[in-house]
Amino acid sequence: MIPRRAKSWLTASLALCVLAGGIWITLGYNRSAHSELPVLAPESGKPKAIAPTPAPPESVQTPTAEVYSNRVVEYHMDVKLVEGNVLEGTQTITWTHPGKKTVSELYFHMYPNAFSSADTTFMKESGGKLRGDVMPTNGYGSMNITEMKTEDGLSLLHRMQYVQPDDGNIKDTTLIKVRLPKPVKGGESITLHTRFEVNLPKIFARMGTADHFVMAGQWFPKISAYEPVGRRGRATEGWNLHQYHGNSEFYADFGIYSVRIRVPETYKVAATGFPTQQAVVKNGEKVYQFYADDVHDFAWAASPDFVYAEEPFSAPNVPGVRIKLYLDPAHQDLKERYFYAAKAALANYSKWFGPYPYATLSIVVPPKAGNGAGGMEYPTLVTAFGADDTTPGYDLERTVVHEIGHQYFYGMVASNEFEEAWLDEGFTSYAEDKLMEQEYGLIPNLPVQSGLITSPSSLTQESWKFDSQDEYAANVYTRGKLVLLGIEHQVGAKKMERILSTYVKKYRFKHPTSADFQKIVEQVTRTSWSDYFDQYVYGNGMADFAVEKIRITPVQKDGQTLYESSVTIAKKGSDYSAVPVRIAFEDGHILTKQWNGKEDRITYKLTHTSPVSWAMTDPLYTIVLENRHMNNFLKSGLDEPTKSRWSMSVTKLIEAIFGGLSW
Repeated sequence: MIPRRAKSWLTASLALCVLAGGIWITLGYNRSAHSELPVLAPESGKPKAIAPTPAPPESVQTPTAEVYSNRVVEYHMDVKLVEGNVLEGTQTITWTHPGKKTVSELYFHMYPNAFSSADTTFMKESGGKLRGDVMPTNGYGSMNITEMKTEDGLSLLHRMQYVQPDDGNIKDTTLIKVRLPKPVKGGESITLHTRFEVNLPKIFARMGTADHFVMAGQWFPKISAYEPVGRRGRATEGWNLHQYHGNSEFYADFGIYSVRIRVPETYKVAATGFPTQQAVVKNGEKVYQFYADDVHDFAWAASPDFVYAEEPFSAPNVPGVRIKLYLDPAHQDLKERYFYAAKAALANYSKWFGPYPYATLSIVVPPKAGNGAGGMEYPTLVTAFGADDTTPGYDLERTVVHEIGHQYFYGMVASNEFEEAWLDEGFTSYAEDKLMEQEYGLIPNLPVQSGLITSPSSLTQESWKFDSQDEYAANVYTRGKLVLLGIEHQVGAKKMERILSTYVKKYRFKHPTSADFQKIVEQVTRTSWSDYFDQYVYGNGMADFAVEKIRITPVQKDGQTLYESSVTIAKKGSDYSAVPVRIAFEDGHILTKQWNGKEDRITYKLTHTSPVSWAMTDPLYTIVLENRHMNNFLKSGLDEPTKSRWSMSVTKLIEAIFGGLSW
């Protein structure tokens, strides 16, 4: 999921230079090329925009025999959209116990209940807001299971109990425990038959309705993830149980989904997976049948207003995929931009991280009123931001590129977003920046982004324990990608490519942890990264290297005046290897040093025919994890009050700039 603040500062270009006591700042924004995007020649090996063609009917496909995941769960569901905002569904679920211990209960996520009242955990933590979108008046929604029974017909309704393992909020009903009449042993399977009803909320947080647009995300009773010994470092197997929180996203086991969706006959449906038969119109409704395997979720969207377009695409590591666009009419003339961004993302991510294994990729563009459903990822289906601008800037491409990146880290690698969200969001943001620079020439301004991290926290902290949505996003998105860039700057781009490629290929469909990623870094580089991970991943470290003081003493030698200068550099934050230091003398001579950044401070003693004029740490802003740049520079000869006034003026200027760059 892309944070809404991307629309304001991710494309900002800020260059900050501090020289000899002066400060120069330039601030600019990239403007959209609108539909005038580059067309790449076929021999370049990059995707080429295809000229507009009439949209074909959705292709019908059949399941393949290849198996990528352990397929713990199998869902067969039938859902009908009633009165525009009600889902009536049936579900047959077969769960195969992936562990060894006998279990006597199952747990299901009831995510729509997050919107059932102002007292749910999600609503209390979010304040009824997400990424700037506010819950509409009377926009509540809910889920109710009306029937659950075993294959023998035994009802389990009286065996259900809502549980709140994270906060004890008895008014939160997003997680339910079902006590079983017969225990399930390791390796055994159990099948349950369920009827449920969902009153969809009005969209402001990923799912719901807006006029005739429907976004059905997290819409069905979804079994919780069961972790065997060894997965994510577990010493004892068991359920991974969390409520729906204001910041957190999702985590589940892989499985198979076969879903029939019934909507009014004028509606078009986009969904995870692919249709196994042509949609049929009967008795005033249109019936779709979708299938997906080796995925851990199933989402769909519907609208009578979708403008549909489809193009086939293949590239190295992308044997063949149908890219499907479901456009709001306001963006129908921009379809080539969507296709180009999707092809560039699929081609490059598959080159960097391994093959895209699915046959389809659907992109849904919500209407302006459904913007709360935009910028979100589901297996083989992503949503763009709402079509509230007919001439959008590069936010259009950035959102598509980001969400397709999630197909790898959220979709295939499938880390636990409740507990280690950076393994998805940080890695996806890192890949997004690489692609946007390569394909569109957009270079992120890292000093600005690092400067916005005012409350660094452990990246392995549970999502709901961050103090705010801003703090959550600043850490798991921005600080997470900067941690990866910090590794890249130390090992080089080529070795970083090997690290990420090795990590993704080894842990596809495996649910890894931060510790697993650390092992890959150490394996590829053949060195320990414990200090780095302890400070920047498991801890809340940020770098801060300051020019602490400059002392100058004139001395006479052989009738000549020389100057003995001492420049003290202090480490006020976490370690960082190879700290560049630039020292300038009044005669224009420049001296460059490199410090290992591990001791508390170092003093350079220099003798020269001219005194030191100024000194600066990290003059080119290569230390991406430094978030305090105010003390990087010091000019000699300033008394303390002058230094203080100068520092305060710089601080206020930077704060004024940062203040205009909001979420």
